[in-house]
Amino acid sequence: MTRAIQICQHGGPEELQLVDMPVGAPGPGEVRIRHHAIGLNFIDVYHRTGLYPLKMPAGIGMEAAGVIEAVGEGVTHLRPGDRAAYASNPPGSYCEARVMPAMNVCRLPDAIDFETGAAMMLKGLTAQYLLLKTRPVEGLQPGDHVLFHAAAGGVGLIACQWARALGLQLIATAGSAEKCQLALDNGAAHAINYRSEDFAARVKEITEGRGVKVVYDSVGKDTWDKSLDCLRPLGLMASFGNASGPVPPFAPGILGAKGSLYVTRQTLFSHITSRASTQAMADALFDVVASGQVKIHIAQRYPLEQVQQAHRDLEARKTTGSTILTLA
Repeated sequence: MTRAIQICQHGGPEELQLVDMPVGAPGPGEVRIRHHAIGLNFIDVYHRTGLYPLKMPAGIGMEAAGVIEAVGEGVTHLRPGDRAAYASNPPGSYCEARVMPAMNVCRLPDAIDFETGAAMMLKGLTAQYLLLKTRPVEGLQPGDHVLFHAAAGGVGLIACQWARALGLQLIATAGSAEKCQLALDNGAAHAINYRSEDFAARVKEITEGRGVKVVYDSVGKDTWDKSLDCLRPLGLMASFGNASGPVPPFAPGILGAKGSLYVTRQTLFSHITSRASTQAMADALFDVVASGQVKIHIAQRYPLEQVQQAHRDLEARKTTGSTILTLA
């Protein structure tokens, strides 16, 4: 048996209930992993609220780190006793132990502790595919400006540091002076408090009217229109989240009027559809973290029993950096 968080209907944080569940043995292509720490991400809120509907009853959570207890037939890259971490479907990481598909579970290097592993997989792999694989048609070169919304969050702080390592001039937005300073301390070239400044006007000022080559946006509805105004001709609008709500429908003709812009809606799980692609992306993340170029900032820790409060704080934008759930 394992303690796990389950929802029986979509709704608010109160739907997150602690239950006892059987674990079982792994089948072909599966592993059983006992968690040491669990990552908290905004996609968990989308699953809980029903923005991304789940079949009920449902587990919650996409990210964790722990030790492999058993492997099923056909699993060759992991063995019992291995330290491991993952960002993976299906949801269900909010638990002490689980059986799950092995494809996206990666061996965790000894140099990276369990809490860091749990805090960095989904967010770090997201930053990886954004900065290295989601690029404008003209590419990105050292010195280029990019705009990154919600830069003081878990993905954002990783992206600030990784962008600096790549030589990019990352313009960060955040909702307070403190969060802006945090982004600057982690490698952002500029930071804009969107609550007190017009971020589109500031971007044009910073770039001397040229605009940025790409906007990375996990906020959605509240930042969409002005983000398009921040792009230079042939620029790329890369949406990867909806923290303020989904982007409303828009006429494609506006993209031509604003400079023949490109738009893409990205998800991590399109990038990790094979064992090889998952491992290659994880290796890049492990290398940049082990080298010290990217540090994972765990700013909040909640016991699994306090998951409702963790969700309330995340939705209220009271958190910075990464958040983990801990197990006794």
